[in-house]
Amino acid sequence: MGIEALSSRVLSWWRHYRSLDRRGERAAERHLKRQGYHIVARRDRGRLGELDLVAVDGRTVVFVEVKTRRTHVAGHPAEAVDADKQRKLTRLALAYLKRHDLLEYSSRFDVVAVTWPKGVRRPTVEHYRGAFEAIGGGGMYS
Repeated sequence: MGIEALSSRVLSWWRHYRSLDRRGERAAERHLKRQGYHIVARRDRGRLGELDLVAVDGRTVVFVEVKTRRTHVAGHPAEAVDADKQRKLTRLALAYLKRHDLLEYSSRFDVVAVTWPKGVRRPTVEHYRGAFEAIGGGGMYS
């Protein structure tokens, strides 16, 4: 296989992956809205990375990590939010709270796992409220 063919295949795979990712985020957002959450930010990018969704649930700022998969062959989508990812999300959340002067509000981390098999019209959406506590560097407010 030539370099052009390989590049084309990789690019095609990447577009497909990003499309599934975006569809999963939209499905998660619809689910959260039905639960009464107010979405305040989507794909909020900072120096350290990206927060998928930021929402408000009552008086709590909720940082939502969305994981979308076609199957569970490589594990459940929520399993991808390991300790390293949790540390990264904690840093991103703290930066977000500081940037928007929201440190006095309570916050939490939710994970939404979306499983969307090929050819299926509607995905399975699983919402893990308070999926993990802030970790790393002394917690959220260090």
